[in-house]
Amino acid sequence: MRAMPQVEGVTHRFVEANGVRFHVAEAGPADGTPVLFLHGFPQHWYAWRHVVALLPGHHRLVMPDLRGFGWSEAPERGYDTETRVDDVLALMTALGLDRPLLVGHEWGAWVGFMACLRAPERFDRFLALGMIHPWPEHRRLIRHAWRMWYTILWEYPMLGGAVLRHWPAFTRYILRKGVTGTGVWRRAELDEFTESVRPRERAHAGRALHWQYVLRDIPRLVRGSYRTLRLTVPTTLLFGASDFAMSPEALAGGERYATDLEVRVVPGGHYLADERPDLVAETIGLLSTASAGVEEPIG
Repeated sequence: MRAMPQVEGVTHRFVEANGVRFHVAEAGPADGTPVLFLHGFPQHWYAWRHVVALLPGHHRLVMPDLRGFGWSEAPERGYDTETRVDDVLALMTALGLDRPLLVGHEWGAWVGFMACLRAPERFDRFLALGMIHPWPEHRRLIRHAWRMWYTILWEYPMLGGAVLRHWPAFTRYILRKGVTGTGVWRRAELDEFTESVRPRERAHAGRALHWQYVLRDIPRLVRGSYRTLRLTVPTTLLFGASDFAMSPEALAGGERYATDLEVRVVPGGHYLADERPDLVAETIGLLSTASAGVEEPIG
C-alpha cells in the first residue's frame, strides 16, 4: 500500500459503510461544527490539505476517500452516481454526522447535488466547486461540450484504464491545465495524485466513474430529468472563470430549480481548493455561521 501524505492536525481511520471499507481523514474536535468534504478526480482526501490549515479549529472536518480512490476500498462495481450517493449517506450515518455543511469538488460536487436532492434533511448547506448544477442550459452546454475532450481518454473500457495506468504524463497535464498559476502545484503533489490512480483497481475506478456518467447522467441531463426536482438545501457554487473543463455560461438559469442557489464565478481554474484555498476556506467559514448571522475570520 502506498505511503499516505501527512497534514498537521489530520488523523486517519477506516469505516465500513454500504459494504465498502472507507478511509476517512479528520481534523478538529469531534463536537465541532461538522463539515463533510467530497473530492474530485484524480484526487482524494489530500485535495483539502490547504483548506484544512485555514479553517478555525472549532470545525469538525471530515474528508473521506470516495469509493475506489485514495485508501478506500476499490470494488469492481458501484461507480454510478446513485451508488455513490448511497455511500455518502451511509458513511454519514456511520460517522454520526448530523446535518453537516457539505463541500464537494467536481465529481464530489455532482454527488453532493444528488445527495442534497435525495435527502435534503440531512444537510445544512452545500458548497459546490468546479461543477455544473443539474439544470444547465442545453444550448450552452452543447456549445461547450468540446471542453471535456480529455475525458474520452479516461472513460472508455480498455482505453481509460490503460491511459491512467501507463500514461501518467497525461494525468499530470490535466492537473496542470486545471490551474491558472504556475506556482500552484508542487512536484510532490502532482506525483501524489497522479500515482494514486495508477494501480489497476484505482485506474478501473477512475475509468468506471467517467463511463457511468456517460451512460447514466448525461442522458438524464439531455432529457431534462432533473427539472422535476427542486434543490431546497441552501447552496453556493464557486466556479473558476478560467475553468478549462466547463464554461460558466452553462450555469445560467439554475436558480429556477432551487430555493436558495448562489452562483459565483471567481478568478481561478478548475482546482479551486488547490489554487484558491483562501477563498474556499473563507466561504466555508461564512456559510458555517450563516444561520447564526455571525461572520468569522479565517486562519
